[in-house]
Amino acid sequence: MRNVYRVTAILIAIGVGLQVASIALAGFTVAKDANDGTAIGADYGNFGQSYHAMAGMVIGLLALVLLVVSFLTDVPRGRVLAGAIVGLVAVQFVLATVSFGLPALGVLHGLNGLAIGAMAGTAIERASASRQLAASV
Repeated sequence: MRNVYRVTAILIAIGVGLQVASIALAGFTVAKDANDGTAIGADYGNFGQSYHAMAGMVIGLLALVLLVVSFLTDVPRGRVLAGAIVGLVAVQFVLATVSFGLPALGVLHGLNGLAIGAMAGTAIERASASRQLAASV
């Protein structure tokens, strides 16, 4: 189960990286489309924006999987890390929703996303160290 924990945390970290890339793609696409004269309104969307929204849902699901798996493994502080990731993901969804009405909060949405990635990195490290320790015993 340690490997499932580790792989799930890796997938979350990769997901965060793809989120950063997709929102950059979305922003540059909006700028290009606006320069090209495309009307940017309520019904406007682009691939980067769509991907960012869908991948966010996948990260949320992976965070819940990590939490469940954390109870089935012996990763040191694995439950705490998984719980923190779930909490940060919940905050991320709230910040995403609120930021449409108050765009300045989008900064916190971005920073919180990076915190999710950092926490997933710590979970990967703990699971890897735990695996190495178990292999040497």
